Amino acid sequence: MRYLPHTDQEIRAMLERVGVEDIDALFAGVPSSHLLQQDLDLEPALDEPRLMQHLTALSNRNAGAHMLTFLGGGMYRHHIPPAVDQLLQRSEFYTAYTPYQAELSQGTLQAIFEFQTVVCELFGVDVANASMYDGASSVAEAVLMARRIKRRDHIVVSGGLHPEYLDTVRSYIQGIDARDWIAVAPLGADGRTDWEAATSLITDKTAAVVVGYPNFFGCVEDLHLAKDAAESHGALLITATTEPYALSVVEAPGTCGADICVGEGQALAVPPQYGGPGVGLFGASQAFVRQMPGRLVGRTIDTDGQPGYVLTLSTREQHIRREKATSNICTNHGLIALAMGIRTAMLGKQGFIQAGERCMSAAHYLRKGLERLDGIELPYSAPVFNELVARFKNATASEVVARLAERDILAGVDLGRFRDDWKHDLLIAVTELHTRDDLDRLLGDLSP
Repeated sequence: MRYLPHTDQEIRAMLERVGVEDIDALFAGVPSSHLLQQDLDLEPALDEPRLMQHLTALSNRNAGAHMLTFLGGGMYRHHIPPAVDQLLQRSEFYTAYTPYQAELSQGTLQAIFEFQTVVCELFGVDVANASMYDGASSVAEAVLMARRIKRRDHIVVSGGLHPEYLDTVRSYIQGIDARDWIAVAPLGADGRTDWEAATSLITDKTAAVVVGYPNFFGCVEDLHLAKDAAESHGALLITATTEPYALSVVEAPGTCGADICVGEGQALAVPPQYGGPGVGLFGASQAFVRQMPGRLVGRTIDTDGQPGYVLTLSTREQHIRREKATSNICTNHGLIALAMGIRTAMLGKQGFIQAGERCMSAAHYLRKGLERLDGIELPYSAPVFNELVARFKNATASEVVARLAERDILAGVDLGRFRDDWKHDLLIAVTELHTRDDLDRLLGDLSP
């Protein structure tokens, strides 16, 4: 978009309309010390080709896409075909706003309905909503939903839940009640939740048990044990999945007994970018549909016998009855939800499974390679999907990250940024995009 300044004629017309003689009079209310008294010291203007060259040179100084990346921890780099972005840019779709007028929004509503169907199939649940802001807000809303359903306050959270998700849950609950109702269950030696210890924290006042699936350290939790622990006192089981590709090979959480299944869909929609955007996934049992947050799109038959799509059960929402609303989510991440719907349609069931198997195969190759390196140990023995923790005996993870960044490798997430006692731990993620050469290069640069 080119910058077109106001013409002198336009400026005079605007000044006349507001009743002042000149620009100085327009800004008379601003202290003179706050006004610029001379021209800005700017370099001469560039024409468009040279400006683009200049900006490209500046952007190339950033650490970015040219680097070999093993970053994960909630945001993952998978293949996103160009067709996804091209379809998103169609004018009919290019908005994040809620399609209230069904008669004008059948395409958008059907796309959301198909997205909901995909989420139901991924999670193995009865019903899903039109998306949340991200994985963290999905977990927080699931906790609030469980408290409404059970009419209890306490929450037990696995120590393997993403730390930023836990922080978000605390923020949501403290906005309602200043008391800390959250108990954190410890991890066992294998990197998964110690369910015996967790069960001792669950009481008749516990509304829900929250567990990562896979957890923050990449370990695949045993949801059958989690369900038994939650049911011991009638609590709901909430699962949080940051890497949706894991659901291509592990058992769907809903079929394991999870009552509310949430997660982050970014990996199936858009590349990782600084701060987002993501798309929150939210599914649950049909019995809890009236307590679900966010929008729901339903399918019906119109007076002509044709299928039609509408926002349904809207009395749950804040624009109908604000004080008793199930949530105050408004404009959701519908555009990213559409991207996820397009990508999953392009993948298909077999393509989704094949991509997941490639991720898992790469992770196991990396794991075996790390086991052979001196100075590195793998602290957790539990099964993993595409992410694992490497612990460095003679260096901190931040030192390793800095050293490999000089070689154009983003080695992973330094867990010391979350807790000081994790400062020697590096979280490494691999996907179907990593070749055997990429993994060998990482292993070679990690070796002492």
